[in-house]
Amino acid sequence: MTTRGGGLATRRTLAAQLRLLGVRSGATLLVHAALGRLGFVCGGPQAVVLALRDVLGPDGTIVVPTHTPDNSDPADWRNPPVPADWWPLIRAEMPGFDPAITPSRYMGALAETVRGWPGALRSDHPHVSFAALGPAAERVLAGHRRADMLGEGSPLARLYELDADVLLLGVDHGANTSLHLAEYRRPAPPRQRQGAAVRTADGGREWVWWDDVRLDASDFDALGADLAATGAVRAAPVGGGTGRLMRQRAAVDFAVHWMARNRRTEDDA
Repeated sequence: MTTRGGGLATRRTLAAQLRLLGVRSGATLLVHAALGRLGFVCGGPQAVVLALRDVLGPDGTIVVPTHTPDNSDPADWRNPPVPADWWPLIRAEMPGFDPAITPSRYMGALAETVRGWPGALRSDHPHVSFAALGPAAERVLAGHRRADMLGEGSPLARLYELDADVLLLGVDHGANTSLHLAEYRRPAPPRQRQGAAVRTADGGREWVWWDDVRLDASDFDALGADLAATGAVRAAPVGGGTGRLMRQRAAVDFAVHWMARNRRTEDDA
């Protein structure tokens, strides 16, 4: 880990900073994190989870994205793309998603630490699962529908119902998954076909297809800057980096109106 910016952070100092930022005891908190941007953390991701639990207390719940973007249609892969003649074999051989053992990808060490924490639960979505630790975990994760995967049948909508908070640790709004819920709340959002490998009831696997909203995070940084300008986002040092805290409802509601003003619809094209 880098030691630049902020010196040494510990479970105790992180908890103190998170309280100053405004993390609420008893809250349900969706966390997106890039721990490498927090400087040197004594104990790494384990210490960060412990600090979050210290602040949230026994009535609080931590939620993290444990997405598996590599379990998707290889025809859509761009970083890097793969040859078209590989696509059928990938669809035929990709292991079926298993919430107990399939690791998340590109979600960071904190998400993986929460996923493996004793007592943590994980939703059963093959592409955009979430994990949670705390008394609200089952309510947040249950019934995560395959179609409309970040919409009304998703943990994001359950977090909205619970008036949850969102914490960005060392990341900006480009990683703010809750803003995708606003895309589902737009009238007639553009859609596309999605695919993934899933487990079957007999312990095997199969490739499945479904229709879903075409997600687009390319303008989330601009959206987030405008949201922050309203005073809805609190920012303060956490370790050697920056923490940003907001109420999820406020962010989603703002994003719905922002997208209506700033995004073109297919009818406008």
